[in-house]
Amino acid sequence: MANPLLMVKKSPKNTMETLEQLRTGDLQGTKRLSLSCDLTHFPEEVFALAESLEILDLSNNRLSSLPDDLPRLRNLKVIFLNGNQFETVPEVLAQCPKLSMISFKSNQLTNLSETALPRQTRWLILTNNRLTTLPASLGKLTNLQKLMLAGNCLQSLPTELSTCLNLELIRLAANQLSALPSWLLSLPRLAWIAYAGNPFCAQSTISKHSLSSLKQVDWATLSVQEELGQGASGVIYRAIWHGSPSPKEVAVKLFKGDITSDGLPADEMQACIAAGSHQNVVSVLGKLMNHPDHKAGLIFPFIPADYRVLGGSPSLESCTRDTYESGTQFPLQTSLRIAQSIAAATSHLHSRGVVHGDLYPHNILTNSNGDSFLGDFGAATFFDVANISLRTALERVEVRAFGCLLQDLLEHCPPQDAEANSEVFQTLQGMQQACMSPTITDRPRFQTIGNELDELSV
Repeated sequence: MANPLLMVKKSPKNTMETLEQLRTGDLQGTKRLSLSCDLTHFPEEVFALAESLEILDLSNNRLSSLPDDLPRLRNLKVIFLNGNQFETVPEVLAQCPKLSMISFKSNQLTNLSETALPRQTRWLILTNNRLTTLPASLGKLTNLQKLMLAGNCLQSLPTELSTCLNLELIRLAANQLSALPSWLLSLPRLAWIAYAGNPFCAQSTISKHSLSSLKQVDWATLSVQEELGQGASGVIYRAIWHGSPSPKEVAVKLFKGDITSDGLPADEMQACIAAGSHQNVVSVLGKLMNHPDHKAGLIFPFIPADYRVLGGSPSLESCTRDTYESGTQFPLQTSLRIAQSIAAATSHLHSRGVVHGDLYPHNILTNSNGDSFLGDFGAATFFDVANISLRTALERVEVRAFGCLLQDLLEHCPPQDAEANSEVFQTLQGMQQACMSPTITDRPRFQTIGNELDELSV
């Protein structure tokens, strides 16, 4: 039986073997194919999978065009063309009958035409290109849920995007936007937004003050241990900090320095610092100095080993929603504690002029009791707390993200637990529905949410 997940990277020899397998039919039925080997032209051999191929990854090659007969891949749903040399999005994509996820991250795009995208597009990634404008036809993508535009040269957004009522996540960081469109924060399903690093963005006076007073940690005082994990913006290590009065176990995040799908690492660092200290926020202990490779870094408390990431990142199928292992359950008492912790953390951030922008279970660390930390500020953005209308609008967007978290927790509640605590369960259901109300002005404020949660017990 053919391997449904075929990964071929870097080696031309391996690629030639794979292309030969395609010619001989050895890969018949394969649903996912990945070729990364300095390709300059689309390999015709891929069409041998015309009846089965659903996911095609041709990232990290030297492609600049696609064949006119690409729609022969009639079942193609996802195409990754990251790290190539495209200057324009090929219009042939619009002819692919099932294509709904398209990624051109880190190309050389300067043009996206009015007719390049299929109407059924759900997920569009154009991160780290050279786009200065977007076509009005984006407004016709009524299925669009996820739009990644960080790291371009956009000066404005087409007002037609206001008709994309299913849009849930947008990344606008590191562009040249002169203003945040008022209609954007009125989209009924928008829950995750990032726009740091644009000319109009408010600067955090809190982070400037905190940066000057933040403890500087010399690299020489750190004994770096194993890697704990990594994300788009950096790598996190366990370390021993040999500071006074005694050695301390810490986590060190070394930033990669490149733009991510969420924004710039420099903005993430500022947001981490601006977040300040809170019992439910992963707070900064110090700023790294004198790294031998001149890397920027921050020092965080080491989170105890009994804490785990609450959810898994969204899949190609779930698009905007986190994923969970089969059989995952959250006791109602644990869920209530998680909700209380994250509502308090988010309320704290908003009071300091920070919108998290990525309020997801996969950015939450929790233990078996539900004690939780909110981390990962890669999508965080500053706002002027004195601008009440903007603060309220941003809060209502993030409240919807909190509603999605509640929905996940309640959907994984053991049935007997929900039945035994039906009043609390129904109260949380009502809160979740209010947080996700399509009528944005009906959504509760975080302070109200926190007060109501604190009155509940299981």
